[in-house]
Order: sequence, then C-alpha cells, then structure tokens
Amino acid sequence: MKTATVIELKKELQHLSQTELIEACLVLSKFKKENKELLTYLLFESSNEELFKQGVKEEIKNEFSTINCASYFYMKKSVRKILRITKKYIRYSKNKETEIELLLHFCEELKNLKPSIFRNISLNNIYDRQLLFIKKNLTKLHEDLQYDYNLMLNELDN
Repeated sequence: MKTATVIELKKELQHLSQTELIEACLVLSKFKKENKELLTYLLFESSNEELFKQGVKEEIKNEFSTINCASYFYMKKSVRKILRITKKYIRYSKNKETEIELLLHFCEELKNLKPSIFRNISLNNIYDRQLLFIKKNLTKLHEDLQYDYNLMLNELDN
C-alpha cells in the first residue's frame, strides 16, 4: 500500500462529514499511544500552554528523581529516555517558547543530578548539545523573551 501525501490526505478529509472525521480520529487514537497523546494535547491542553508546560516539567522532575544513579551507564540510558520524552512533548506543542522552556528545565535537572554529569563525557555532551540547541533557537523569539531566557541560560552555563 502506498502512503498518501499530506496534501492528498487534507483534500480527502475535507470531503468527510463531521461524524466521519470523529470516527477517523478515534480509529487513529487506537493504533498508537503517541496518536492518543497528541489528540489529548490538541483537545484538552493546547488551549492552556502554561498548564501543559507545568505538567511536562513535573513529569521531567519525576523521571529524574527515579534515575538509577548506581552507574553512569544507567544514568545515560535514563537521561536519553527523559530527553526523548521531552522532545516528544515539544513536537506536540510546536511553540518555540515552550520548547526552550522545557529544554532549559531538562538541562537544569540534568545539571543538578548527583553524581555530577560533568565526570562523564557522554552525559556532558548531551548537556552541551541541548545548551547549543537552546542558544540556536533563542534567536527566533522576541527580544524580551530572549533576554529572560538568556539569563536562565547563563546560570546553566556557569
């Protein structure tokens, strides 16, 4: 089966009735957990971005509190998992401000992790890459927000 393009899907969806669209969304939500999560974001959380950010930050904090710190190997696997989850939520939002705020929170939690991540090259590289990514995306925001986020970024850079 050949997969249709987004343009083809959009044209076809315009011909469906409201009940058929609802049915299609429900069928999509049954196939993958990510589809259900995205639908949940679009229907319930997209209207209140601040509440969404707080919920994701809380989840990040909880995930960091459950990391097995017995070895750097387990820490690295857990940190990558948390980063993957964070990036997934960023993809749902598509808001640059949310992206930067969530990544800053991720970096802050990573920096406060014990034992220190700066004793491990892989964890240090993950941290540095996220800081570079934040710096690169800061230029796409309004100047006032850039200033505020730069202050947070400078605290993390020290």
